[in-house]
Amino acid sequence: MNDAERALATLGLALRAGKLESGDEGVMKAVRSGAARLVIVATDASANAMKKYTDKCKYYGVPCIAAFDRKALGRSVGKPERVAVAVTDTGLSELVLKCMANHAEEEFH
Repeated sequence: MNDAERALATLGLALRAGKLESGDEGVMKAVRSGAARLVIVATDASANAMKKYTDKCKYYGVPCIAAFDRKALGRSVGKPERVAVAVTDTGLSELVLKCMANHAEEEFH
């Protein structure tokens, strides 16, 4: 299992542990409430969606990275597609960041 696969598996673990929000409203609510520890935005998200998530994360001081495509993010959390997910656990978010250190397409914050 490579680092990217390990990061996706960790997202699935976070979901099963109740430490992951997905869907536009869930991710935004987690960011606004201070619960989000990391936001991952799909690399194929629209420019508007990318800007919305990165601006909101920057304002609230939440790390935000662009990685994977919508389908890979969705598969990791048992959904068809996901534009963004938010990890709400510090340890799990650090594990994902560690796995993604060399694989993130672009780090915004």
